[in-house]
Amino acid sequence: MAAKQYTTSQGDMWDQLAKNLLGSELLMGKLIAANPAHSSTVIFSAGVVLTVPEVVQQPSMFPQPPWKVS
Repeated sequence: MAAKQYTTSQGDMWDQLAKNLLGSELLMGKLIAANPAHSSTVIFSAGVVLTVPEVVQQPSMFPQPPWKVS
């Protein structure tokens, strides 16, 4: 399967991208590792093409309380 790509918008940041693209800001390290040429970038300018890694969802060690489950 071909790797997914994302083109940044002005002001995108790693944590926000990880949450939006991978489902959790805690996966930011995996996103950075997939894009080592941009690892020193903090705030992106528009038009940067990033590789979005596939992430296998692990069951949470801390399940959500019933009122937070959709």
